[in-house]
Amino acid sequence: RSSWLLLAPLLTPPAPVLTAPPCSLCPEGAHRFQWIGNLVPEFGISSSHVKVLSSPAEFYELLKVQIKAAKQRVVMASLYLGTGLLEQELVDCLEETLERSLQGSAAPSLRVSILLDYTRGSRGRRNSRTMLLPLLQRFPGQVRVSLFHTPNLRGLLRLLIPERFNETIGLQHIKVYLFDDDVILSGANLSDLYFTNRQDRYVLLQDSPEIADFFSELVGAIGDVSLQLQQDDTVHMMEGMVHPYQGDKVAYCETANRRVMEVINSARTRQELLHAETFHSSQQGRSSPSQQGPQASGDLKPEPDTWIYPLIQMKPFGIQIDEMVTETLLTEAERGARIFLTTGYFNLTQAYMDLVLGTRAEYRILLASPEVNGFFGAKGVAGAIPSAYVHIERQFYSEVCGLRQQERVQLQEYSRAGWTFHAKGLWLYLAGSSLPCLTLIGSPNFGYRSVHRDLEAQVAIVTESRALQQQLHQEQEQLYLCSGVVSSSTFEQPNRYVKLWVKLVTPLIKNFF
Repeated sequence: RSSWLLLAPLLTPPAPVLTAPPCSLCPEGAHRFQWIGNLVPEFGISSSHVKVLSSPAEFYELLKVQIKAAKQRVVMASLYLGTGLLEQELVDCLEETLERSLQGSAAPSLRVSILLDYTRGSRGRRNSRTMLLPLLQRFPGQVRVSLFHTPNLRGLLRLLIPERFNETIGLQHIKVYLFDDDVILSGANLSDLYFTNRQDRYVLLQDSPEIADFFSELVGAIGDVSLQLQQDDTVHMMEGMVHPYQGDKVAYCETANRRVMEVINSARTRQELLHAETFHSSQQGRSSPSQQGPQASGDLKPEPDTWIYPLIQMKPFGIQIDEMVTETLLTEAERGARIFLTTGYFNLTQAYMDLVLGTRAEYRILLASPEVNGFFGAKGVAGAIPSAYVHIERQFYSEVCGLRQQERVQLQEYSRAGWTFHAKGLWLYLAGSSLPCLTLIGSPNFGYRSVHRDLEAQVAIVTESRALQQQLHQEQEQLYLCSGVVSSSTFEQPNRYVKLWVKLVTPLIKNFF
């Protein structure tokens, strides 16, 4: 049984309909996931170009090295840029690189494009905008700062909801950092916590121009429908663009859908043509090897052993590709397969919960213990959010026990003194395999917000390379090593006590965090 035909209507515009269940297309190894290429561009690369990072410090140092080495482009998409010393050092690196690009060149080629969320990036008097203004003022022809404003925050709602709370309506949540032809995919924001003691995931795709072009165009498309930061700290839309909260909502969302889908579909067409040319060339090479020059074989790129599929989720614009692919992966995972799924904020959609509880694969779900939740110790109402997550976790655990699925579905809590936990994604181990052949990595948390409210992007990395599979396996093991298995006794601990008002309010607000 395939879920494909049930899921296909979720995509707008309609996706090509597959004629067989995904796993039956190419049943062996990594190639069983080629069906994803019917929805999004497929980028075949060598596994030697993929590096999995493990720590916030490594991520931060890599960002600085990449900024300093950039010659043509720096494109960074994040929820926000922090205002501390470490963030200022990043801005200083950008300034130095831009300054260097001016030397000895009448027309510098370096361009810097930064995409952030409007509400989060405008919070407080000193904020992401004020951090970036000096770059805009000094390099106006080279720097672009775009601030995405959700079309769902408008009218009376926008006037009444105070700062911080307005961020619950919808955000720009994509985290992509690219420098020339190198791309970093992560769930980490550009803030000191993510550079020091907030655990996340990070992968570097080196020397991957087609992937870099795709994400540069994607960020550019979202930037085009976002507010543009000016040198005097005002914002305005590009000429001819519908305003996200003053203009017609339907017209704005249609424009945004069209711009993003153009990026996805044009990249998919380019990749299909490239695949066809490569296949044709390889067939010619096999049929007439004597006609090749002595260096012909050295000019050919190695056959790809790893495939990158960008998965985009922008429900406000009617784009649900990531949701479709994730649901299909969970549905099609066979008995004996193992899925390690992690989220810093355990609040799965009902559809994802139903699939975890009703399908055949084994699940090991890693989530944050209350002490490493990003909201732990927060002031005001936000301080109760970790308790709300405990309540959601306990309800899910009760469902698992009620179905007698404790062996197949296991919850594990990440706990590490002095750290918070923000990692998200999954690793898929096929039945009988000790190593994963697929991982999802990026910004989605598998919750209601990720699916319905925010702009999200991640990649599916599918690989046949044992060395890369080993890297991914070690990444998974390292995260899960800092965890303990959840049992009924977990919820009897004093720090798991949930106040009655939190239990009552959680069902009403769980779709906002």
